[in-house]
Amino acid sequence: MKRRILLVDDELAILLTLKTILEIHGFAVETASSAKEAIAKLKTNTYHMVISDMKMEHDKAGYDVIRAAQKTDYAPAVAILTAFPLLGGDWKSEGAQSMLVKPMNTDDLLNRIEVLLIQHEDHKRAGRVPQDQRAKKLA
Repeated sequence: MKRRILLVDDELAILLTLKTILEIHGFAVETASSAKEAIAKLKTNTYHMVISDMKMEHDKAGYDVIRAAQKTDYAPAVAILTAFPLLGGDWKSEGAQSMLVKPMNTDDLLNRIEVLLIQHEDHKRAGRVPQDQRAKKLA
């Protein structure tokens, strides 16, 4: 079974490039070009991971996506994608488990995603996902 990723970015070139890279490496990828679109998809589909740009409709739209992902009953891994690395740990306190800084080379991106997915699955099995995420196996 392919692992499903929701990829969210308002820059079409980045969205299509990352989608292609991830699909070539065996992931099933759905895209959204806004936080609003991503939130709607999170409610109607299930994903193993959500990767969201930070700055879209507003400077912290990525946090809206993270909060929506945390409210799902399938508890996806969550990463923030940004060209502007944030100082401090706001992204962690908002619920993201990783920050991916663009541009990033393909091997680093794939390695970071694999590590995050493995760690997240381990935490789900051990019952250590955030309290507002109810761990449930993906169908």
